[in-house]
Amino acid sequence: MAIRPNSSAPDVSGVATVVVAEDEAGMRLDRWFKRRYPALALSHLAKICRKGEVRVDGKRVETSTRLEEGQRVRVPPLRIETPAAPAVKRADPRDALALADMTLFEDKDVLVLNKPYGLATQGGSGQTRHIDGMLESLAKGDTRPVLVHRLDRDTSGVLLVAKNRRMAADLGEIFKSRQAKKIYWALVEGVPKPAQGRISLYLAKGAGMEKTRGGARDLEKMRIAKHGESDAQHSLTYYAIVDKVAPRCAWLSMKPLTGRTHQLRAHAEAIGHPIFGDPKYGHRPEDEVRRRDPLRAMPEGFERKLHLLARRLVLPHPKGGVIDVTAPLPDHMKKSWELFGFDVKRHDPIEDAPDV
Repeated sequence: MAIRPNSSAPDVSGVATVVVAEDEAGMRLDRWFKRRYPALALSHLAKICRKGEVRVDGKRVETSTRLEEGQRVRVPPLRIETPAAPAVKRADPRDALALADMTLFEDKDVLVLNKPYGLATQGGSGQTRHIDGMLESLAKGDTRPVLVHRLDRDTSGVLLVAKNRRMAADLGEIFKSRQAKKIYWALVEGVPKPAQGRISLYLAKGAGMEKTRGGARDLEKMRIAKHGESDAQHSLTYYAIVDKVAPRCAWLSMKPLTGRTHQLRAHAEAIGHPIFGDPKYGHRPEDEVRRRDPLRAMPEGFERKLHLLARRLVLPHPKGGVIDVTAPLPDHMKKSWELFGFDVKRHDPIEDAPDV
């Protein structure tokens, strides 16, 4: 029985030739087939690729082959049974309104959001609502917005979204080549010395929990690793103190030149000045601090939420010009800035840090 593909695909009861669309450029062949023919088993695709029945511009290909706009894909008859149609998940119209409220900048190719504290970028364990899922409400036919990068759930601020896959691929290359300038603001424990510095470390991921003599160690945290160690990746961050209330805290501006998981949070802990409100990297019991060193205790009304903001993003627009967007402080950080008398208009010395 031949597959009945989705509405955007041709009838494949016989051999068909399908042209790769603009928003499909950069997709792997297996992803392309799964998008156009959702009922196609990937094992069957692998088989017909090995036999040479699937060809791109007349050439044999593998399932991992990357496609380019305008290429012609030979689609042979696909003789597998169609599974029962899955339940259709309808986009929530309230998501479109929520995204509109978050929007800092928009044109026909990109969308820049101000991601709020506590909202995940993508789905995961226990995550039922997230930005990636909300973007479904902006889909038009087979074209839907695509995330270009991520922010941690409790990190607020600038989040870049492409309106189609081709733009996502172009923006991804800009991020990969380090042409994107990212600036974060954080409130950290104590006052780092020197006032401006460079953090260069190797980080490695863990998974799950590991039992130790002292209890358990969280292996989901990024850990400091050695060069050459398995899975170790180099990470580099410039930081500068914008203002401070010694010895309690400092307002740091941070410029990551690499994009490792939890990079800024791990770097802040590594220099002995973790970000306030971070339950994974250096969370301190406030009652104990107040008892041992009252001068370092935070004032009444201080909120124990993660004080980390993706403040500004600057990068070349693939269609010309520059994308330069700044996010405001989230409510809990705005409250803290008011508590300490920090002025958001103060000169940010990280602007003078090198980009390499």
